[in-house]
Amino acid sequence: MITTILVLMILVALLLIIVILVQNPKGGGISSEFGGSSTQMFGVQKTGDILEKLTWGFFAFLLVAALGTVILTKTVGSSATTDSDVNVEKATAMPTAPPATAPVTAPATTPTPAK
Repeated sequence: MITTILVLMILVALLLIIVILVQNPKGGGISSEFGGSSTQMFGVQKTGDILEKLTWGFFAFLLVAALGTVILTKTVGSSATTDSDVNVEKATAMPTAPPATAPVTAPATTPTPAK
């Protein structure tokens, strides 16, 4: 289910990018210098409303889906994990090596002096 939501979020994000790029800037800016203002006079006025509603709708979907995904992962993840899975230090701790000991050798025997 989470994978489906993530795929939908990616598709909606791409659609949001396209919708934003299609919109005409309202302030004029650089596009009006290159002939953008002449097409606004004869263009359809209602397309701005549709594109604006699509933009807000896609944004709202992304916001709700992101928050929903966080909530779903916390509820699904909390029941499936144990303390040993969460504790990274315990899970990845290197085992300690046994203490290095000198090789066991027989004690040197010294000859006892004869009396």
